[in-house]
Amino acid sequence: MNDVSMIQTARLRLHPLSLDDAQRIVDARPAPGDRWAEDYPGAGDTASARGFLNGVAERGDPGVYRPYAIRLADGATVGGIGFHGPPDADGVVTIGYGLVPGARGHGYASESLRALIARAREAGATAVRGDADLDNIPSQRVMEAAGMAYEGEDERVRNYRVVFPDAS
Repeated sequence: MNDVSMIQTARLRLHPLSLDDAQRIVDARPAPGDRWAEDYPGAGDTASARGFLNGVAERGDPGVYRPYAIRLADGATVGGIGFHGPPDADGVVTIGYGLVPGARGHGYASESLRALIARAREAGATAVRGDADLDNIPSQRVMEAAGMAYEGEDERVRNYRVVFPDAS
C-alpha cells in the first residue's frame, strides 16, 4: 500500500483502502471486526472499490491517490471518499464521495473533503476537481463548504475545483 497513512480529522478517520478492503467492498462481505453502517457499501462505494482494483491491476499502486473509508470515532464505516486515480499530466486529481443516508446532514462529507484536499496538496497535486448532478444541491454545498469554487456546468453536472496557488 506504499505506506499510505490514515487521515485523522476532528470527528472522523479516513482509512486508505487496501486491495483486501476493496475486494470485501466489491463482494459486500465485511470481515470480522468490520463495522459497516446500515446501507454500506452503497453503489458508489462498490464502483470506487472496483475502479481502484482495476486501476492497481492496470497501472500499479496509486499511493495516496486511492479511495478511503470514512469512519466515525466509534469505528463505524459510514461512507467513502477518494481520488478517481493519480493526477493527470497537469497535476489535477478528481474526487468523489458518498455517505450512507443515516450519516448525511452532519458535516461529515465536507470535513472529509477538506482533509482529502489537504492530502492532495501535500502529495503534490496542483488542483482538485469534482462534480455533482445539477439536482444534487447537498453535494454542491459539500464542495463549496470544502473550499472548492464553482467552475461551470453542462446539461448534467455542476463542476467545482480548488487550485493550489503555490503548486508548480
